[in-house]
Amino acid sequence: MPIKVEKVVSGGQTGADRAGLDAAVELGLETGGWIPKGRLAEDGLVPRSYSTLKETDSANYPERTELNVRDSDCTVIVSRGKLTGGSLLTFEIAKQYGKPAIHIDLRSESPEKAALRLRDWLERNGCRVLNVAGPRASSDREIYSLARLLIVDSLAPSE
Repeated sequence: MPIKVEKVVSGGQTGADRAGLDAAVELGLETGGWIPKGRLAEDGLVPRSYSTLKETDSANYPERTELNVRDSDCTVIVSRGKLTGGSLLTFEIAKQYGKPAIHIDLRSESPEKAALRLRDWLERNGCRVLNVAGPRASSDREIYSLARLLIVDSLAPSE
């Protein structure tokens, strides 16, 4: 069964969030999602190049996290190590909404194995709108490149 992901959403933060959006653009998929009012991100403002992102009514990060989980079919959280902070909150909110969520820990499995596992999980869950979350760049400076590669490898059409 081919992967059905048509759209990737995220909260626009540095790191894993932007990796998901950039991977989607690279693959020609739709992008979207919710970001805090004022386009707040740890590096200042979420760049205007992410034009499909909508601002929430408040500047609180948890609000955008909840809206992105609510508006997606499933959530992948990409990290290197255990879930903490906003990543852990994302996982908990997905459970509250009864939405499928998977944690990919790139410290405990190879990128190739992780991509195959994510691809299989996406197929089994029939995910069309994928929420991508994980740590920001300041807490893991390599997460952007690792997460982008994982999403591209998982969503690229099979040959």
